[in-house]
Amino acid sequence: MTNFLINQDMTYTPSPLVENNKFLTMAAENAPLPTYEEAKPLLPSPVWEGRDDVVACYDFAWRTAFSNLKKANNDSRFVSNYIDTAFNGYLFMWDSSFIVMFGKYGAHAFNFQKTLDNFYSHQHKDGFICRELCESMLSEHFSRHDPSGTGPNILGWSEWEHYCQTGDIERLSMIFDPLLAYHLWLKEHRTWRDGTYWTTGWGCGMDNQPRLQEGYDVSFSHGHMVWADACIQQVISAKILIQIAEIIGRAEDAEIKELQAEVSHLTAVINEKLWCEKDAFYYDLWKNNARNQVKTVGAYWALLADIVPQDKIDRFVAHLDNEAEFKRPCRVPTLSADHPAYNEGGDYWCGSIWAPTNYMVLKGLEKNGFHDLTYDIAKNCVENVVEVFRKDATLYENYAPEKAAKGSLSKSDFVGWSGLFPISILFEYVFGIRPSAREHRIVWDIRLTEKHGVENYPLGKASLDLLCEKRESTEEEPVITAYCNEPIEIEVRYAGKSKIIKATPKETL
Repeated sequence: MTNFLINQDMTYTPSPLVENNKFLTMAAENAPLPTYEEAKPLLPSPVWEGRDDVVACYDFAWRTAFSNLKKANNDSRFVSNYIDTAFNGYLFMWDSSFIVMFGKYGAHAFNFQKTLDNFYSHQHKDGFICRELCESMLSEHFSRHDPSGTGPNILGWSEWEHYCQTGDIERLSMIFDPLLAYHLWLKEHRTWRDGTYWTTGWGCGMDNQPRLQEGYDVSFSHGHMVWADACIQQVISAKILIQIAEIIGRAEDAEIKELQAEVSHLTAVINEKLWCEKDAFYYDLWKNNARNQVKTVGAYWALLADIVPQDKIDRFVAHLDNEAEFKRPCRVPTLSADHPAYNEGGDYWCGSIWAPTNYMVLKGLEKNGFHDLTYDIAKNCVENVVEVFRKDATLYENYAPEKAAKGSLSKSDFVGWSGLFPISILFEYVFGIRPSAREHRIVWDIRLTEKHGVENYPLGKASLDLLCEKRESTEEEPVITAYCNEPIEIEVRYAGKSKIIKATPKETL
């Protein structure tokens, strides 16, 4: 472990951006933690006629999540109350970034997003942020130059998702400088001479995938390899920082031009060097300039980054619907089923189904207009997770790809990022409710025929009651009830058609 006092080491160049990091001088929060019972009236409540099992799984996720809340601890230099990763007494950057993506739906009861404050409060003066923070004392699990010391860089994406749900511009202003400093630290310390990025199995979050050449440790070595997911995540990070800069009035900052140039450069390199035209897939690049031919779910960050050329995207996405590759009985395995290391029980990241990577795939498919496939995968995810919940009465860290069962290496009661399955994936891609708080608008892509919806759905500071009545077929025009005390526009999509409705004030009931 590395003591946080290493931040006083002056053998590196401080970043001027870190001087604007307000989290470094923030006093520790002292607010009491809400219990699940106290929070429940403020949480959204799903309605799905005939699916009490789904609702029970949803309730279990929230109950477990609230049992994992912890208070800011001065001994560890944590500044905000937070949700624990529920793994080993450390707060993980990778896990926390995804956990708050379902936590955003509980924001009226507890501000889960502030979990990430504790990473910003630990930022080193050169911009580095360690990927694991000790919760009990002032220490970090890795040093800044340990190859596995940080990553993946998805903090900005997590903050952007929170902004879409809440419209909180003040938070964007607070997190911009630490995120920009962190991005530029990675650019300085995690790149090869051509500007491409490297990481490790631990650093990329997918610990044991067989991506490196023989002789390198799959978990801890960078293998002198260009890592596809690390490169693509930096494109996502840069694009989000550019968007935030426009919103908060920082678009003319000198660093923004640097980010724009990096987006252009990385997009070109990824599509020229990592793309295999024969296989229609993005691969890592070994040090001998050979692509490793390992189809990992990490390649699908490219959809979220919006960098796949239009003449290639259908073939790239087709792997997700291929039964010999990623369309297994439980979707989406983290390693393609045609790889020799694919494991029917999952073997952690060698085929297991994980909530964070599935959520990433769904977000990317939605962004690129693959709405039918998005729904099919999401429905499969939720159905399999709920089937296991009916048998075992718990949520697991990961799931098996060949049948509805826990993964071969998997913790139980894991909420943890597995809360994404019965909360975010249920709301956004099975129910089809997708928010834009900034525009006071919701898109509701309705595909279920059963009566369904969400009561007390949060959008910014508002709460909505959304209900779709039972239909005889997917072609039938849905009858919608939408109540809210604020003027919210709802675009209802169904069977290739759409209509605009307005939420009705609740006081008119």
